[in-house]
Amino acid sequence: MRTRLAFVLAGAGLLAGSLTAGAQATTRGPAPAPAPGSASVKEGSVTAAQLLAKVKNCSQISSGKYRTDDETSATVPVCDANGAVFWKADMDVDCDGQVTSKCNEDTDPWFQDDTAFHQSNGKPLIADKLPYVVVPSKSSTWDYSKSGIKGGGVVAVIYNNKVEYAVVGDTGPTKIIGEASYATANALGIDPNPETGGAESGVTYILFKNSSVSPIENHDKAVSVGDGLAKQFVQNN
Repeated sequence: MRTRLAFVLAGAGLLAGSLTAGAQATTRGPAPAPAPGSASVKEGSVTAAQLLAKVKNCSQISSGKYRTDDETSATVPVCDANGAVFWKADMDVDCDGQVTSKCNEDTDPWFQDDTAFHQSNGKPLIADKLPYVVVPSKSSTWDYSKSGIKGGGVVAVIYNNKVEYAVVGDTGPTKIIGEASYATANALGIDPNPETGGAESGVTYILFKNSSVSPIENHDKAVSVGDGLAKQFVQNN
């Protein structure tokens, strides 16, 4: 995975240019969140309000905090809860994985043709088809595996009173948090453009411990499993 940095034209609010990356990564900042759409997204039977009511307080499990982008200060902790971990951040759009008409080197200057976790046939995930979330790579700040989080684990992503179920599909930088696939952003009414889209803030990620979807690419199963886990989460917190 990579990090990103955007240059914003003064007074225009438009992204301009891109930062040429080295072998490891490039950086960009988040684009402003788009205006709320009229579409209502609530996969499963648990509402955004029910889930958000259970993540008002943070019992920090990470040894430090994360940045939302390379140029921001570290303000986001990973929080522990009964049956899940969660954080509140922005959303950068991940287009990595298999090459498609929407996700490729032409549409995404930071495109990589692989993901940390793969489909059941061994191929990378498809970012514009599968809702998935990026977790920070293991570090001294937080090791996701020690919290019961793994590839294919179920995530409830909440934005603008909408709930979308996703899977843990990729890993990112060790110091940055707040990234999800093109399909996740699109489903939540967030501009999915990997270069200029994303949400500046207001996104909540609830990752259910010791959960899994197999095959990882089965989104319907993620919704079914996620709905059951969300009900338990609401009852137990």
